[in-house]
Amino acid sequence: MTITTTVNRADRVLLYNISWQQFENLLQDLGEHRAARIAYNNGTLEIMTPSPEHEYYKVTIGIAIDDIAEELNLEYECLGSTTWRRESRMAGVESDNCFSFQNVDAIRGRLDLDLTQDPPPDLALEIDVTNKSLNRFPIYALIGVPELWCYDSGELKIYHLQDGEYVEAQKSLVFPNLTIPELPKVIEQNRANGRLTIRCAVREWTRKQAT
Repeated sequence: MTITTTVNRADRVLLYNISWQQFENLLQDLGEHRAARIAYNNGTLEIMTPSPEHEYYKVTIGIAIDDIAEELNLEYECLGSTTWRRESRMAGVESDNCFSFQNVDAIRGRLDLDLTQDPPPDLALEIDVTNKSLNRFPIYALIGVPELWCYDSGELKIYHLQDGEYVEAQKSLVFPNLTIPELPKVIEQNRANGRLTIRCAVREWTRKQAT
């Protein structure tokens, strides 16, 4: 099988005509302890190395989700950049972060998750979606993630999976009482004062909206 390569930028590469077995072999060769993120859709594979800005917002928004859940006393599991894949749908993706809320009872404490028998995460986070060469929305749809949060250039947008496609929404399915698109503003207003200040501000913001 012929593999075609297109290098779009210094921090990413696209590979075409990649079989599922080649995708699985590449994941095994790269190992779990790596910086690169991978997405696969029906033979097209993207390998991306995140920038410091990307990692900052990935971590900061991920921690904010932790803090919000704890303030609201919601049980959850944070599954980080787990490689979610479904061979039957030729789809695989590593989100910037992902969480289980509604299905937490089905996966609590487990380390052997498999989409052939377990539910996908309820919420996935993607950073800098417009800069990624491979559209991840169809991949998440094939995997069945109900809700996506996409941060890009200071905006945080919410998408719900409806009839196999993602539709932009104003309210989160996980946190319906919070105005989630305001979260980047809370972060930016406190970014210069450090992470602890951001976390305190996010928790205060959550308490005010929840009352």
